Amino acid sequence: MLTGTGDLGRRLAEQRERCGLSRAETADLAGVAVSYLEYLETSATADPGPDVLIRLADALGTTAAALSGGGMVLPLGQRRAAGHPVLAELTPAECRDLLAPRGVGRFLFVADRGPVAVPVNYGMLGGDIVFRTSKSGRVAAATRPHSPVSFSVDRIDDTLAEGWSVLASGEAAVMPEPAGRAVSARLGIEPWAGGQRDLFIRLTPREITGRRIRAVR
Repeated sequence: MLTGTGDLGRRLAEQRERCGLSRAETADLAGVAVSYLEYLETSATADPGPDVLIRLADALGTTAAALSGGGMVLPLGQRRAAGHPVLAELTPAECRDLLAPRGVGRFLFVADRGPVAVPVNYGMLGGDIVFRTSKSGRVAAATRPHSPVSFSVDRIDDTLAEGWSVLASGEAAVMPEPAGRAVSARLGIEPWAGGQRDLFIRLTPREITGRRIRAVR
């Protein structure tokens, strides 16, 4: 995998390799500069226009939707599994690297009705996980001392039949104000759910495990 590459870059590079094409050959077929194709494959923030994406897809024998990760309205995992999958355990360091970019994960805890998983936007403060929630929500009750909780993050690429998952388990505590608000602002944590999310939670992992599925090309 290319270091620093985004999902689009990984799809481009792997589809190109699957077709047995060099960057120069692919760039020529798509009518783009080799340097621009290299940028698309290695940048984590590349965002080509639809015309470029269509030309690249035609050159690589696929679709623009497949390259861009289309089909997000459908549940993941509906495509056929890879023909030769390899399941590997991730080291704690690899797990932390996957958690580091921040994004959306699931806070796991036990409520009166049983196990609950709540999706939240999170950021990383050193090795700890920080997220915001409502003061009146069920999540606040999970921050009682010695209450075991977990945090799960995963990514699935249906197009490539690949993915990874990380599970961090430990204890969570409410961050005091104004430190919690300041940390949340510095980490850029903006809950997609909107509304008043003025309770700042810090989860300190005691154990981190993860797995990755890769397809042998």
